[in-house]
Amino acid sequence: MAGETTRSTEATTRRQRWFERFDGSLFTLCLGSLAVVVAGGLVQVSFGAFSMTIVEAWQAVFDPEVVLNRRAWEAFLLGGEVPEMSKQSLIVWNIRLPRVFVGVLVGMNLAVSGAIFQAVTRNELASPFILGVSSGAGLMILLTLVVFSGLSAFLPLIASVGGAIAFLIVYAIAWKNGTSPVRLVLAGVIVGTVFGSLQTALFFFADDIGVVQSAIAWTTGSLTGTDWEQVRMALPWTAVAMLLALVSSRQLNVLLLGESTAKSLGMSVEKVRFALSGVAVLAAAASIAVAGIVGFVGLIVPHMVRNVVGSDYRKLVVGCVFAGPALMVAADVGARLALNPVQIPVGIVTGLVGGPYFLYLMRKQDEMGEI
Repeated sequence: MAGETTRSTEATTRRQRWFERFDGSLFTLCLGSLAVVVAGGLVQVSFGAFSMTIVEAWQAVFDPEVVLNRRAWEAFLLGGEVPEMSKQSLIVWNIRLPRVFVGVLVGMNLAVSGAIFQAVTRNELASPFILGVSSGAGLMILLTLVVFSGLSAFLPLIASVGGAIAFLIVYAIAWKNGTSPVRLVLAGVIVGTVFGSLQTALFFFADDIGVVQSAIAWTTGSLTGTDWEQVRMALPWTAVAMLLALVSSRQLNVLLLGESTAKSLGMSVEKVRFALSGVAVLAAAASIAVAGIVGFVGLIVPHMVRNVVGSDYRKLVVGCVFAGPALMVAADVGARLALNPVQIPVGIVTGLVGGPYFLYLMRKQDEMGEI
């Protein structure tokens, strides 16, 4: 009888923790972000070189012969021959929708990566872009495209190595009996500038103009031309990174308490810090490998989510998983339709949105830097 009471109490406690994690503000944020993704996706599939009405495009999205077709999903997610379907469904599902899915994965990865870096460094200015991780991953990708093109199948892994090397260099430069928010940001700017110069230098070693154009697309961040191959490339790495981030939310909360408090609670701070940094690098690298260097998403999305749900990383990570894709898909809609029929890189749009928002944050808060 006592055992049953204990189990009942534990179950009640778990339910209470679940509802605490998914409170009203978080639910509203997730629902609103999901609505933005769906609306943006429907807008994306409605426009393209092949002319079809909006009704035809939306009917193709919800075509049961595709949505409920196991062979179609095997072809999309595992590769292989796509089964027969109508021309509209083929264009929507094989050309237009993959771009939306890639945008979702990229936004998710960058937002969660930025949130983790901000906790690991206790610095609200931290992001993959500012800490030099994006530049390191981008340099390795450009090196692969220009010099070792045969290794393109391993782009996410290669990008992870580049991002990890860049972050280790930043950490080493910033270390002086510990680190500080200002030193980490300054070190990130230094490493990012050096790696950016090396990226530009690689252009001179590319004989093929097509490779140069592809390299430029990587450095600005673009979803143009993405298909199911990019989805298959990023999806497994994204799943691993998101799972590890969600599982590590408690450790992220402890890191925010400060190094001395974390040590007093029995945490091996440096080991946890580098392990979580590895998760953030993996998430950022999966994004960069399929869309290039997209700036500001990893910086501003955690701020937006934090303003809604607070600093509890059990809620913050979940919010970033939803809000990141919403911002990315909305930005890609703007990139595609702003100068139609010319498509601009999505990284330009996120920069135009992120810059003013960051300025707003700087003007609103008296002090910025350490969390």
